[in-house]
Amino acid sequence: MVMWVLVLVGAVATPSVAAVALYRGGPAAGLSPRRSAGVAVLVGVVWGAWVVASAALAANDVYHDPDAVVPWLGVAALGALVAALLAARTPVLARILAASGTTTRPAWPHAVRVLGVLFLIAMVQGTLPAVFALPAGLGDMAIGVAALLLARRWSRRRAIWFNVFGLLDLVVAVTLGLLGGLATHPVLAVSPSTAAMSLLPLALIPTTVVPLDAALHVLSLARLRRATRSATLPVPVVSG
Repeated sequence: MVMWVLVLVGAVATPSVAAVALYRGGPAAGLSPRRSAGVAVLVGVVWGAWVVASAALAANDVYHDPDAVVPWLGVAALGALVAALLAARTPVLARILAASGTTTRPAWPHAVRVLGVLFLIAMVQGTLPAVFALPAGLGDMAIGVAALLLARRWSRRRAIWFNVFGLLDLVVAVTLGLLGGLATHPVLAVSPSTAAMSLLPLALIPTTVVPLDAALHVLSLARLRRATRSATLPVPVVSG
């Protein structure tokens, strides 16, 4: 029961906080409060629908079918990541993400990653192996705390390192998950395996939370890179 609560809170809170960040960024992009609210609600509803759809797929063992030719868990995760990145290129979202102040707001949803403690709980319960649960859980918790600190003491350099390490944490967790049982041919002989990540409720993490977190890191790094390049461009001198 505790595991269900923690996973559902993470799956709902992450897109919700992202939607709030978009709403708060709307005025800086020149949008009216009403339009900003509309964008935030639309993003929240669409991602919420994906959470429900992914839960339905997991409930029907689509992600956990050992005879499946296609690794649907990976397809769902990668598809959600690509969809998030493509959505960020739409005019209204691109406008909000490019507005002043948006270098800090994409970090807000990462504070939810303090719920990475659920991996440690799953390890204690014998659901996940320590080789996966420890780095994934402790890494997420560290990023969650760092997100809270970054919001209070922001600097471009800290933001870059935060997003780099946050993305690395996700890469490490996904890699260990694949090696420990989610891949067709597991490399790590661990017991229990990481197969529980393809079952409810944990399946919602790699298919809905991780793609959104990864997209936010990528978008933030791209925004910081553009800001850094703009700051280093020479100021043209107008004579006459």
